[in-house]
Amino acid sequence: MTRISWERASPEGWQQAIKRMVRLHGVTVTPDEARKIVQYLSDEHGLAPDEAKSGIYYFEKRHLDQEKFPEAVREACVSCHPYAQAMNWRRAPEEWDLLVNMHIGYFPVVEWNSFRGQGQRGGGPPPPPGTDTRTPVEKAIEQMKKDFPLQTKEWAEWTASRRQAKLAGRWLISAYQPGKGQFTGEVSVEPGGAPNEWTTRATMTNVESGETLTRSGKGVLYTGYSWRGKSDSKDAADSKSAREVMLVSRDQNQMEGRWFWGAYDEFGYDVKLVRAEDRPVILTTSTQALRMGKTTSFKIIGDQFPAGLTVQDIDLGAGVTVKRIVNQSRTAIEVEVNVADKTTLGIRDLAVKRVVAPGAMAVYDTVDYLKTATDTALARLGGVAFPKGYAQFVVIAYNRGLDGKANTADDIKIGPVKAEWAMEEFQAVYGDDDTEFVGKLDKTGFFTPNVEGPNPKRKFSRNNYGDVWAVATYRGADAAPQKDGKPLTAKCYLIVTVPQYMKWDQPELAQ
Repeated sequence: MTRISWERASPEGWQQAIKRMVRLHGVTVTPDEARKIVQYLSDEHGLAPDEAKSGIYYFEKRHLDQEKFPEAVREACVSCHPYAQAMNWRRAPEEWDLLVNMHIGYFPVVEWNSFRGQGQRGGGPPPPPGTDTRTPVEKAIEQMKKDFPLQTKEWAEWTASRRQAKLAGRWLISAYQPGKGQFTGEVSVEPGGAPNEWTTRATMTNVESGETLTRSGKGVLYTGYSWRGKSDSKDAADSKSAREVMLVSRDQNQMEGRWFWGAYDEFGYDVKLVRAEDRPVILTTSTQALRMGKTTSFKIIGDQFPAGLTVQDIDLGAGVTVKRIVNQSRTAIEVEVNVADKTTLGIRDLAVKRVVAPGAMAVYDTVDYLKTATDTALARLGGVAFPKGYAQFVVIAYNRGLDGKANTADDIKIGPVKAEWAMEEFQAVYGDDDTEFVGKLDKTGFFTPNVEGPNPKRKFSRNNYGDVWAVATYRGADAAPQKDGKPLTAKCYLIVTVPQYMKWDQPELAQ
């Protein structure tokens, strides 16, 4: 029990510790007891908001092209698991040393596979003078002792200023789902059956299609700011069940995070909640960019917009003229604007009277290049004995910016555009035939993998795994002419692999 005093962790970290005690040491604990223990440890031995923010992507199940980590931990730590597994713990120096012993005890193979490193196996010449002869694990632990100490300024300040959460009331939600677009709506939050427990009901409308979805759920707040929840929907177009991971701001007026679902947590909404108050709020707009020389109608979506607005009340800066207000209500204003043929490229603030949404819209002349939302993607075969792991691709349009050069710091992000999608072979071996077997990519960028298991139609009866390019082609009227006369394209590297046959320490918080 004394070791607990020398560690701090996320709710998921403490849950993992309890599950290991149950599995490996025969601890008997009821679900209700386990929930209370996780709540207590997270509150008294948790992370401060600033400490949790850097590693929250791990629990939000976000796909990263490349996790950022110090070079010192590459061989000993991230060769086996994401660095965020360590980032979400704080330990005294002695506890970091004991963590090494725990790894060798639980997973003996790591001592020779990664902890000692290639240079410690003998048989080679002695290293040159001045060479750092520490083992990879010694370098890694020294780095973590420095970066993740037990006592920190952030934790001391948070425990001193933390107060009881008061989340009940009406919240405004802005959510984005890749492939489906932007959603806005309201979330009602009410106290649950116990302290730090809440019930929710969300109503969201797709900005483009107008389709409305409803979700009902429950959430638990750990450490005064860390939301873990679960919500369900009866709508056919929505997920039946989703997990929620959000961080509450220190002033308790905002929540931000991800709601996700799927066998591999590959689907989800990026969500932001803002407390609804008796003042105007701008949530989002139905378009993210305005093209020069064009007249465009779009909606400004928010809450508590005053009645009787005029064109003088709406401002997008020089070169953008508000021609008329088509429609207005408490939650939406539809406007028609004209952008001058020649004005300044860049990101504009949107103002409705005294309410300003910084960087709300881009002004551009042409789409100069494309990028996929991620450089890489992963899908998993399934459908027979294991579930499929899908992939949704999104392509983002960019303008070259004021310097006239593509891929520089001043480039303007125009936003997602509708493109045609197709697969191309990623040539890795002679006679590569992966595009025939890995699955299907529809024209909207949604990839459905093939079934798992040996395929007799394939050479050597191989499984349907492989790697391909997912290629987006954009033919919009605003696309800049290319020297070769071909349309704009962008590629994402897609790996289609076998199912995840076993999951370790599945998170079950708030379920």
